[in-house]
Amino acid sequence: MKVRFLGTGTSTGIPQIGCRCQVCNSSDSHDKRLRTSVAIEVDDKLILIDCTPDFRQQVLPLPFRKIEGLLFTHEHYDHMGGIDDLRPYSVFGTVDLYMEKRLEKSLREKMPYCFYEHKYGGIPDIRVKQIDVDASFYIDGIEILPIRVMHYKLPILGFRIRNFAYLTDVKTIPEIELTKLVGVETLVISALRKSSHISHLTLDEALKVADSIGPKETWLTHLSHEMGLHAMVERELPPNVHLAYDGLELSV
Repeated sequence: MKVRFLGTGTSTGIPQIGCRCQVCNSSDSHDKRLRTSVAIEVDDKLILIDCTPDFRQQVLPLPFRKIEGLLFTHEHYDHMGGIDDLRPYSVFGTVDLYMEKRLEKSLREKMPYCFYEHKYGGIPDIRVKQIDVDASFYIDGIEILPIRVMHYKLPILGFRIRNFAYLTDVKTIPEIELTKLVGVETLVISALRKSSHISHLTLDEALKVADSIGPKETWLTHLSHEMGLHAMVERELPPNVHLAYDGLELSV
C-alpha cells in the first residue's frame, strides 16, 4: 500500500492569507501546506480521503487515472470543497463518493446541479454510496473500516485500511472506537497546534492518543501555522512520530 499526502494543512492552508509569521514566510517547502487529504494506492486501486478546495492543484502533478473510491470524513468545506473538480474524471466513468447519510444531505443542498434528473454536460459524474460507522464496506475487494471520532460535538469518520488508519479533525475518540484501531502499524492523526483548541487535538493530545493506540509510526497532519516551523517541531517529536508534509509518500 502506498499513501501520498496531497495536503497537510488546516482549513486556511499555509501560508495563511495576509499572515507574515515565520511559518507563513518560510522558504522551506515543508512549510507550504494545502488543505488536508491523502491518496491511497492499494492492490493497484486508487482511493482518496476527502476532496479539498485545493484538489485541482493537488492532482495535477499526479498520473491521471481512475479513482475507485473517494471517502469523506465530514462536511466542512476544506474537506469537500473540491468535488466540482472531479469533472475530468468522467472519462473513466462515475466516481463513487462514500459518506454518511448526513453528508449526502449536505452535498445535495450545496451542489444540487450534480443530482438533477436530467444532467447536462460539464458537471461531475458522481454517485453517492452511503456508509455506516458500524459496518465495514468494500471497494473492489478492499475492506475499509469506518471509525467514529468527534470533531468537538460533530460526529465524523476516520478510516482504517488493513494496518493503516487515518484520523483527521479529531478532538476525542469514543472508547469503544479505539478497539477498531488495535494492531494499526501506521497512524495518521491530526494535530492542529500546540495551544488548546475547542475542536482539534493539540500536539500533546495527539501524542497521547497515538501512544494509547501504539502504532509503529505516527504521522501528524491538519497542521496550522501556529504549530511552528516544520524543521523545529520535527526535532521535538519522539523517534517514531513525524510531521507529515505535502507530497510525502509512504509505503505501508
